[in-house]
Amino acid sequence: MREYAVPAVTEPPTGSLSDPVWANASSHPDLPVFSRRSGEAWQDVTAADFAAEVIGVAKGLIAAGVKHGERVALLSPTRYEWTLIDYAIWSIGAVTVPIYETSSPSQVQWILTDSEAVVAVVENATHGAVVESARAEAPALQEVWQIEAGAVDQLTELGRQISDAEYDKRRTAVTPDDLATLIYTSGTTGRPKGCQISHGNFLAELTPAVKILDELFDTNGASTLLFLPLAHVFARIIQVGCVMKRVKVAHSPDVKNLVADLGSFQPTFILSVPRVFEKVYNSASQNAHSSGKGKIFDAAAETAIAYSQAQDKGGASFGLKAKHALFDRLVFSKLRAVLGGKVQYAVSGGAPLGDKLGHFFRGIGVPVLEGYGLTETTAAVAVNLPDDIRIGTVGRPLPGVTVGVADDGELLFKGGQVMSGYWKNDEGTAAAIDSDGWFHTGDLGEFDVDGFIKITGRKKEILVTAGGKNVAPTVLEDQIRLHPLVSQCMVVGDGKPFIAALITIDPENIVPWATAHDKPTDVASLTNDADLIAEIQKAVDEANGTVSKAEAIRKFQILPIDWTQESGELSLKLSLRRHIVMANHEADVEALYTK
Repeated sequence: MREYAVPAVTEPPTGSLSDPVWANASSHPDLPVFSRRSGEAWQDVTAADFAAEVIGVAKGLIAAGVKHGERVALLSPTRYEWTLIDYAIWSIGAVTVPIYETSSPSQVQWILTDSEAVVAVVENATHGAVVESARAEAPALQEVWQIEAGAVDQLTELGRQISDAEYDKRRTAVTPDDLATLIYTSGTTGRPKGCQISHGNFLAELTPAVKILDELFDTNGASTLLFLPLAHVFARIIQVGCVMKRVKVAHSPDVKNLVADLGSFQPTFILSVPRVFEKVYNSASQNAHSSGKGKIFDAAAETAIAYSQAQDKGGASFGLKAKHALFDRLVFSKLRAVLGGKVQYAVSGGAPLGDKLGHFFRGIGVPVLEGYGLTETTAAVAVNLPDDIRIGTVGRPLPGVTVGVADDGELLFKGGQVMSGYWKNDEGTAAAIDSDGWFHTGDLGEFDVDGFIKITGRKKEILVTAGGKNVAPTVLEDQIRLHPLVSQCMVVGDGKPFIAALITIDPENIVPWATAHDKPTDVASLTNDADLIAEIQKAVDEANGTVSKAEAIRKFQILPIDWTQESGELSLKLSLRRHIVMANHEADVEALYTK
């Protein structure tokens, strides 16, 4: 097996995740470390204020009877209180159990029951009702507080009886070996498994990461706006890094307000998943074309990509620099303004970004630092750095991490951020972490002589046609989704005579296209429209040009509805849940091979 290791550059972690809260309050008490929405404005929260609020909530949890190592469920969208409660839980040695706000009642019930959570904090009455409905199956659950009903104040009042000495005794007893969180991952089959992530796992990743990503975390006025779910480890790890380095954090819980929040808060870096970058590109392209400026945008996009590519080949020519400067005034500056106007870098994870988008965003002046990791690895095990980007890869392993490629092409990792195992699931743990300590990712990949890792597919998602051809569907899907009219694409063909695809249409971008072509704007009326089919065929042809003839898509079907998180067909990181799509569209798939 091939291996590539990056030596550790720090000593083993000490202390706990809440330690920076007290360090910041002591060294920089008046420094704003958070901003909260207050009407139309942002209200700063200083390091001293945050520490005081953490203490108040933490004492309330102690008064409620939460002991060291006991689990506290947290069901809420991303918001300031989520962070506040998370740190309060950590500071007393308890364990946060995040639950996605979109989780079904049966999923909530399972997580509460399996984790044996003793108390829960939810955002609102709707969430509270879901939690209450699970009480019969979750006998350990005692109290439930609602954020919108004053949970923070209620817990703070409850905790006034707890002395500072009692609280400090709990806080200082927390060590890197203590469990910090149980994050339940939803696999393709079976019930979600709880990943056991310790304080040490977080610290093993972040201690070196914030040093090598100093252009994000160590710049004057550094800030970020979190809009991904904090229940996901990706947003959570970035937030912990921000607290460690006193980077100001704001939260945007509703994506409908995201553009406005970006414009008013003006972060210096953001984090997102590839689908969001695709949407930014596609929306800009479609808007330009519908307003008669399509040729300008296309030329600008080509220039941005060429300019980025030139950075890897000695730099741009004088002519390319001139074109880039022109389009920077006409196009690129407007795209940067959508992100708030001050974003210097973006961080991407969850799925491969793709070469085209990587070069496009670097070309417009917002380099995307693509990384790789899973919940089981406490987020990143590899990342591209601001001064060491290799587009098309997910970067090199973080310090202290070793990557290996098994004989079947599966990526394996070792490092201090790898979880100890799944909660109460020895069988699942043994399947994920072998006897030599390698964590098996389930992803296929490779790395070059410099250690840059490239993801080539998903082990369980490889399709094998009736003719025996192995096909990686994501290569085709990623390319097709770049078309402005496409929302989602799923390639099929396992055990079938040829490769085909189901394609959904972006409900927003179809409106200007349909209006310009004098057609109805509802997708259901356009699934068999010759012009739309011809337009999507262009995207399919371009994708087919990247693979062999045996791997190419021969037929596709446009569906009348899009896939969403609410319908269960997309995960929280906006990736396909293939087994659900297949179950919901079995007839559509069969029609591709019978008509």
